[in-house]
This record gives sequence, structure tokens and C-alpha cells, in this order.
Amino acid sequence: MSNYRRYRVRGGTFFFTINLLERRSDLLVRHIDALREALRLTRRERPFHIDGWVVLPDHMHCVITLPEGDDDFSNRIKAIKIRFVRAIPPTERRSPTRVSRGERAIWQRRFWEHAIRNDIDYARHVDYVHFNPVKHGYVTFARDWPYSTFHRAARAGLYVPDWGADDRKPA
Repeated sequence: MSNYRRYRVRGGTFFFTINLLERRSDLLVRHIDALREALRLTRRERPFHIDGWVVLPDHMHCVITLPEGDDDFSNRIKAIKIRFVRAIPPTERRSPTRVSRGERAIWQRRFWEHAIRNDIDYARHVDYVHFNPVKHGYVTFARDWPYSTFHRAARAGLYVPDWGADDRKPA
């Protein structure tokens, strides 16, 4: 087994990509309420700030900030994934390996993280999160995707309403 090391920063801000195992699935948006509840329960148990989040049918991206002195993002992501899996019916195909380990076949085992290093890095990653539904062709404008914190950010004046058009040029 590989010795996978993650870069940890106490109270840090991180960007994540979390993928379903079946990349052609719409499971995340089909069961969005279960995902929201998993996120809500995890935040109550292990607080963190959501700087940006987008849920697409088969993957999600987020930027979160951990509480001061806390560097445990792995168990937060794990808790969200486990709670989501437990909330949805077991209809997926499972490999013999996953069956023998008693695992569901919902998520890819790992996730990708990036420690945010400065304000420019932060802005680029939050923009990436909010632009992702446009990038994948689901909508023409970021505002048109319902499963995103873009709406909250626009209400706060951080984005103009027509930001993120599919011409890939911010307004």
C-alpha cells in the first residue's frame, strides 16, 4: 500500500475535488438533499467554513477554511462521503474487491486537495469552483446552476450576476 502524504496547514484554506467512482453518474444532484444533510451534520460535528462549493452530477469542488489550530480535513471529507453513502439506496454495481471489503461503490477512494497559498490562489480557486458548471456545459452562466455557492457570493457583491458566461471571460 502506498504511503500517501497530505500537506497540512492548521487553520488553512483548501481546495478539493471529490469524484464519484462512476463518472457518468448523476448521483450527486439526484440525491442533493442527502448530500446537503451529510454536509450539515459533518459541519456541526467538525466545523469548517465553506468559502465556495459546487456540486455537479458526478463530482464536486469546494474551498473550505478550517478552524484555527485544526488541520484535519481528511476526516471531514471522509465523514461527508460516509454519511452520503449511508443515506442512499444500495443500487450500484460493486467489484468483488469492494464486496469482500464491505464497501459501497459510490466514491473514488481518494480525493484531490490543494492548500491555498495566497489571495490570488484563493480567488482563482473560488472562481474555478463557481465556473465549473459552465466549463462542463451544464449552463451558460454560473448563476444558472442551482447547486453552487455562487448565488451566496453574488448576493454578497463578490460577483456580478452575469459573471461566468460561457465565453470564458469574467464580466
